[in-house]
Amino acid sequence: MEIRQLEALVSIADHGSFSGAGDALGTVQSNISTRIARLESELGTELIERSTGTITESGRVVVQRARRILSELNAIASDVFELKSDVRGRVALGMIGTAGRWIVPLLLKAQREVYPNIALHIIEGTNSTLEPQLVHGQLDLSVLAWPVSAPELVESDLFTEDLVLIAAKDHPLANLLGPVTFATLANYELLLPLSGTPIRREIDEASLAQGVTLRPLIELDGLRTIASLTFDGHGPSILPATMLSQHLRDSFRAIQIEGVPRRRVSLVSRRFGFPPAPVRAIQALLHEVVQTAHHVPEGVYLPTQPTD
Repeated sequence: MEIRQLEALVSIADHGSFSGAGDALGTVQSNISTRIARLESELGTELIERSTGTITESGRVVVQRARRILSELNAIASDVFELKSDVRGRVALGMIGTAGRWIVPLLLKAQREVYPNIALHIIEGTNSTLEPQLVHGQLDLSVLAWPVSAPELVESDLFTEDLVLIAAKDHPLANLLGPVTFATLANYELLLPLSGTPIRREIDEASLAQGVTLRPLIELDGLRTIASLTFDGHGPSILPATMLSQHLRDSFRAIQIEGVPRRRVSLVSRRFGFPPAPVRAIQALLHEVVQTAHHVPEGVYLPTQPTD
């Protein structure tokens, strides 16, 4: 088994075709075909369905292992560079949208100053899209909402944030004083996160503890889309407080909800294996920029801040 055979298989998985893999690896399609054929011969199984170009079940297993092997090989070079001079390499970082809004600018500024030779690739998404990419090695780190479900992952807390009702100022709910109860919210249809997502589980657990079932107008796995619908006048929603930007506060209100715990946001990595130097550097830098941030958005609380 050769490294270039594994590279070819992973590249096909990433680019969707033999020709795409060849372009990405700087070689011709026939070379990619030869490498895959030899790998299949050695393993005694078909890895690519030739008629459709899709990865077989056996192929998906090999791709997962191959990503980890290639990651470890890249880490060797990164660690040697770290000993010789400065840290350099590529880091793929997943980021949920609500966190990225204020963390990414801080991280990019610090990364340019401290680690200019690290190429940082940031992929925005939700827990449900980012978590599998982290498990399979397509991402090195990810900022996710707690809890994460995959046992292969481990998390460390970055911050917590309020979950609030966001409503237009002309909506009846916006005229209520003090925290709103779930019993009151049950009288209205709400724009809600998709059932089963971490944020929706927290909302449902809190509402059911008060004997209330909420009425969704629509359910979406994408907090930015939910916020956009609210800001376009389609109805109130339950979202992290950071979704209500300062320039929108003249038209919308963020209202505390009685009995809702704060949402935990964590930096997540793979539990097994030793991450390369660039990944360790960005991991430490992320914690540092959050802890030392001069401006923390309203509704966000750092671990060292009081939470009451």
